[in-house]
Amino acid sequence: MAAPSAQSYLTTIEKKTGLTPRQLLKRIDAAGLGAPTTKAGEIVAWLKAEFDLGHGHAMTLAQVSRNRDTVDVKNADTTPEPTGSMGRLWLDGANSIPQ
Repeated sequence: MAAPSAQSYLTTIEKKTGLTPRQLLKRIDAAGLGAPTTKAGEIVAWLKAEFDLGHGHAMTLAQVSRNRDTVDVKNADTTPEPTGSMGRLWLDGANSIPQ
């Protein structure tokens, strides 16, 4: 069985919280956790406490936060392709993904 994609995790997070990934990134920033050097574990703990996310979903969003410039599909023309398996992601909500 293939592992769920990061984009499907973001869709699940959006359904659970009622917030788009980009809105959640703003909340992460407001909590003082938005720097790329912030440890993923700090962001994960905060997301679990604030939004009752499971570990995998919180970790996905933490990695998006720490690598937001390279994963954000809106930056595809200005930043290099992200390393690893995450790829470019749509952060503005599942209902607005271009078809």
